[in-house]
Amino acid sequence: MSSRSTDDDPRLGDVSEGTVLRAILARTAPASHTILGPGDDAAVLAAPSGSVVATTDTLVHGPDFRLAWSSGYDLGWKSAAVNLADVAAMGARPTGLLVALAVPRDMRLSFIEQLADGFRAACEALAPGCSVVGGDLTVSDVLTIAVTALGDLEGREAVTRAGARPGDVVAVAGELGLAAHGLAVLFGRFRDGETPVPVDAQRLADGESAAVSAQLRPAPPIGLGPVAAIAGATAMMDISDGLALDAGRMATASAVTIDLTRTALGADPERALAGGEDHALLATFPSESLPPGFRAIGVVRERGADGVLCDGQPAGAAGWDPYRDWDAAAG
Repeated sequence: MSSRSTDDDPRLGDVSEGTVLRAILARTAPASHTILGPGDDAAVLAAPSGSVVATTDTLVHGPDFRLAWSSGYDLGWKSAAVNLADVAAMGARPTGLLVALAVPRDMRLSFIEQLADGFRAACEALAPGCSVVGGDLTVSDVLTIAVTALGDLEGREAVTRAGARPGDVVAVAGELGLAAHGLAVLFGRFRDGETPVPVDAQRLADGESAAVSAQLRPAPPIGLGPVAAIAGATAMMDISDGLALDAGRMATASAVTIDLTRTALGADPERALAGGEDHALLATFPSESLPPGFRAIGVVRERGADGVLCDGQPAGAAGWDPYRDWDAAAG
């Protein structure tokens, strides 16, 4: 994972916590809302609007990622991106990340440096002005990355899942099913375990390469969250577990039925409905005049027997459920 020699790249169990922290902090950038950054007992961020959006997500080796497939940089990027998407889905602008790492003692310091580089790069690319402002370090047999993301509503009200109304247009910004395609490629062509087969970019066709990249380094449209809020979105959420499953959550929260249009879901509607981890933004708008970056994929109807339809027929609840799908992920 690093070009360093092992002599220059110590295992974490052979260095102090201070050494690891200095390696991370050397790679963080100042966040635009920071009053007091890393180094004290807590960070202090400005909240100009008076409201703070907060969310958290945990990635665990095994069900959420595989080290045979992901570099430290990939994991830093993905851990940032999935949390930034949740902030954007509320119509807020991300302002800071708190990162807690539970890391095996035999992991190399260079891996943590790569992780920090991935966090910084994702913030710079997806949410300029946001950065890692603090966190925690501990040891564990299983690599675990827990991130809390903070955001500013800039004087607006939060856009929740509960505001969709009959007659609204259902729209999406971002990819549908591409990350699921990437995961299928990884499971089908590569593997970890006792005889790992790491990802080899040379073995990937163009379409496969884009799909694997979407799985390992998702690039959700973070900046379009505030755009949707300003444009009058009535409901919004991040699609992390699959369109059908997440649209069902929005339908339940709003007490409506969401009717999707199959032809609007791309070349592989089934993968779009069931595939997760694209972190696209699902939103509803009161008119067909959608903000740039969003495309119509359905309509909101009065609540019926099914929360989600596709061309008027029940769409089912396919998607990722970490409890229901644990065995599949662990296998």
